Amino acid sequence: MDAGIRERLDEFIRRKGLRRTTQRDAVISSAFSKDEHFTAEELYERVRKKHPDVSRATVYRTLLLLVEADLLRAIDLGENQTTYDPNFHDKPSHNHLLCIDCGRVVEFEDAHIDLLNDCVTRRLGFKPLRQTLKIEGSCEQLRRTGRCPNLIAARLSGKRLRKKR
Repeated sequence: MDAGIRERLDEFIRRKGLRRTTQRDAVISSAFSKDEHFTAEELYERVRKKHPDVSRATVYRTLLLLVEADLLRAIDLGENQTTYDPNFHDKPSHNHLLCIDCGRVVEFEDAHIDLLNDCVTRRLGFKPLRQTLKIEGSCEQLRRTGRCPNLIAARLSGKRLRKKR
C-alpha cells in the first residue's frame, strides 16, 4: 500500500477517535493489494483467506471508513450493488464502463471528457472537486459470439447479476 494512503488513513482514524486494529489493518491491506474493483463480499473472501478471524461486519465498517476518508470510491452499480475502486487517486479522472450482462467494470480515461468537463464547469461557474462517468452497456464478446467468459465466471462464483432493463 502507498505510504501516502497509510498516512492519510492514520490521520483520519486519529481525528475520528478510533484506533488501529489488526483486523482493520488486514482489511485495508487487502483492499489496496490490487488495482481491481471489488465488492464488499469479494473483499471479505479475500481477507478471510489470510485472516479467518476478520468478521464480515469489520469488512463493511472498514469499507465505509475508507470511503468516508476519501481513500476508496464507491461505484453504484444499481440493484443495491456497489463496487469499490481503490485506484482513483492515481487516476482521478478515470471513468467506468459497466457491462449490464456480466457485471464487468472497465476503467477508461479520455482527454476529451476531461476537456468537456472543464468547459461545462467553467461555463456554469463551478469548481470541480471530483467527477465520475459510468456508461452502462453490453460487452462486445457476448453480443458478437453469444458467450462471455466473464458472465460464465460470474455465474459459477454465484455473483448476483443485475436484471436487464
